[in-house]
Amino acid sequence: MTRQPSQTAETIRIDIGVCTFRRPALERTLLSLATIELPEEVSLRVIVADNDVEPSAEPLVDRARRLLPYEVSYVHCPAGNISIARNACLDEATGDFLAFIDDDETASEYWISSLLATARATGADAVLGPVKAHYGERAPGWMRRGDFHSTRPVWVRDDIRTGYTCNVLLRLGSPVIAGRRFSLALGKSGGEDTEYFTRMNRAGGKIAFSPEALVLEPVPAQRARFGWLAARRYRMGQTHGRLLGESTPATTRPLQIALASAKSAYCVTTGLLLAPLAVPRNRYLLRAVMHAGVVTGLTGARIIHQYGKLEADAP
Repeated sequence: MTRQPSQTAETIRIDIGVCTFRRPALERTLLSLATIELPEEVSLRVIVADNDVEPSAEPLVDRARRLLPYEVSYVHCPAGNISIARNACLDEATGDFLAFIDDDETASEYWISSLLATARATGADAVLGPVKAHYGERAPGWMRRGDFHSTRPVWVRDDIRTGYTCNVLLRLGSPVIAGRRFSLALGKSGGEDTEYFTRMNRAGGKIAFSPEALVLEPVPAQRARFGWLAARRYRMGQTHGRLLGESTPATTRPLQIALASAKSAYCVTTGLLLAPLAVPRNRYLLRAVMHAGVVTGLTGARIIHQYGKLEADAP
């Protein structure tokens, strides 16, 4: 690990935001940050935003603080709304960049250096990295073979139009980042990161991808279920449908609903036809659930609340 540089005019300051909610795995996340390789001119600071009603993560952060070679700031920002925690990291950040990593992930050695290299090479306002899922032995075989939990960006005609906060670097001085905050209305349902990056992109922001900036995420037994994946895909569809509806004329709404419904029906039919083949079958059925979510998002149905429940399900 490269030690912290002396503070000079050339120093690049990066804050790392970790939002947490009653998760002991936070300690493993913080300790992984002690092993990352840094360019000599980079200075790091870690911000832990505790979203619990009580400051339950503070003792754990105090223990980790003694083992990390960086400054560690603890912010108590109750309660039960992930957007509050994400915004607390943005409010607390004073660096040139802010990186986000989830409190159940671990950083690879070249995580930050790879994100920064891509930011420098592309001039992007945000740089995404891949999240590689690690399955336990009890996870279904189809799930391990299909790698249903890993996260990578989606390209639309060679562009990345939205993003995620489980592995990202934000250029804080960018005009499309400065002052932008996560929606409190979506802080319990999830999808706040999709909305944040979609709006950032629509404002002219550029999103790049750094394939070497890897973080690892274990998949606990509670998440290694088709039902968990389906609930998550449905919520993703709801967010996409709502954003789609906001960006297009109301007169096109019936056509959009019909198209999403047809896509859902097609995916269900294809999934049933592929019933003996578990990986493609479940991939199509999950896409059917996502498109059903798009329909409800377009019609303005109530968005399901997942934050807190899903977090508690995954220690």
